[in-house]
Amino acid sequence: MFTRRELLARCGMGMGAVALAGVGAQAGLTAAHNPLQPRPPQFAAKAKRVLHLFMNGGPSQVDTFDPKPALERYAGKPLPSPSHLRTERKTGNALPSVFKFKKYGQSGIEVSELFEQVGGRVDDLCVVRSMHTDLPNHEPSLMLMNTGESRLVRPSVGSWVTYGLGSENQNLPGFVVLCPDGHPVKAAENWHAGFLPGAYQGTYVDTKHTEIDKLIANVRSPFATGAEQRRQLDLLRQLDRRHADQRGEDAVLETRIQSFELAYRMQMEATDAFDVTHEPKSILDMYGPGLQARQLMIARRLLEKGVRFVQVWTGRGQPWDNHDNLATDMRRLAGDCDRPIAALLRDLEQRGLLDDTLVIWGGEFGRTPTVELPNDANTGTIDGREHNHWGFSMWLAGGGVKKGHVHGATDDLGYKAVEKPVHVRDLHATILHLLGFDHETLTYRYDGRDFRLTDVEGEVVRDILM
Repeated sequence: MFTRRELLARCGMGMGAVALAGVGAQAGLTAAHNPLQPRPPQFAAKAKRVLHLFMNGGPSQVDTFDPKPALERYAGKPLPSPSHLRTERKTGNALPSVFKFKKYGQSGIEVSELFEQVGGRVDDLCVVRSMHTDLPNHEPSLMLMNTGESRLVRPSVGSWVTYGLGSENQNLPGFVVLCPDGHPVKAAENWHAGFLPGAYQGTYVDTKHTEIDKLIANVRSPFATGAEQRRQLDLLRQLDRRHADQRGEDAVLETRIQSFELAYRMQMEATDAFDVTHEPKSILDMYGPGLQARQLMIARRLLEKGVRFVQVWTGRGQPWDNHDNLATDMRRLAGDCDRPIAALLRDLEQRGLLDDTLVIWGGEFGRTPTVELPNDANTGTIDGREHNHWGFSMWLAGGGVKKGHVHGATDDLGYKAVEKPVHVRDLHATILHLLGFDHETLTYRYDGRDFRLTDVEGEVVRDILM
């Protein structure tokens, strides 16, 4: 007696099974194939790995990397056009920055006092002041920045990168996400593999923990030795393969098998990678104390060990969502990460990693140069800024981008990108280009269509390339 699946596979309609096998081979689902095996890019690459420093919530560009002295003239007064541009909530009069800007380095790029130590590394940075996105809401903007799609769950940037390049370390995930104290808004959808094989999904680590056994749940078995675990895993694999042979290749089952194998291999390597106590005192002193310093040291250790894509979030929820108490909250947030980020750039450079590591800093959008009026998002203090998707700042470093360079500009008031605007999909196309991929040809066939990270848009921003 055959099951219905077996009967269809063995009769004239069995071409469906043949097609499934083809899809499985493309997706890296054959038993002999390791989906994280290192693969060469399409052409010579400037970057080998990516570190994305995600300031979730949307930091204000006019308080960080985009000085707007013209706002002083309108302090407390209505702004002229383009203040009519749509935002999620109502805003009022002009709100100049309370933070001082000054020029740093040989490039003379102006940076806020909030990032004084990052400013000391400004000659390594390529500051993009003309970013823009589609909507002023966190959820769609997070999705667009992380996956290239604002509405549906799609593979994240990190998933596309590991799909294209694999990983240089087979004992660690190819894509790791560090976020303390729980998930940000949209949770795992930010690092989802979507329709790509599950091996390319980001592995989440809650960096509020310092003990390795809490950082990585079940990293060690209290019940079995390594040899016993290997025998158990071999038996489990045999049973899973028998199950797969009876039913044809199955993406979910293959992901399960790969996950068990990776978890077994991680036991020794992960313990070393996440334990920053191995760092010399000089490095610990350079990064300084605190959670942000610790997770950036972990990020550097992961990159050094061959992890392809590391994303570091500021914290749970949306910490940079400064609807009120902007001056106090931004000073605290920047104070937590300014020194560690500057140390990270120096550390990567000292180890010879900065030139082929693409470092990205920014959030999902920016903020308005006007004050936000009281509503359900603030406490009525009238000292914060509303979401602004029309124009904001990000910066990149290493990995083949120009050093000490400013690209594009917002208008005189900091509302809208008006000079050399860069859409999120342009950023994605540029990231893939630096990694050695044509964003139009790095595709994956799913549901009868060839999908790509940039959908049907995106242009490489060649002006920022070295």
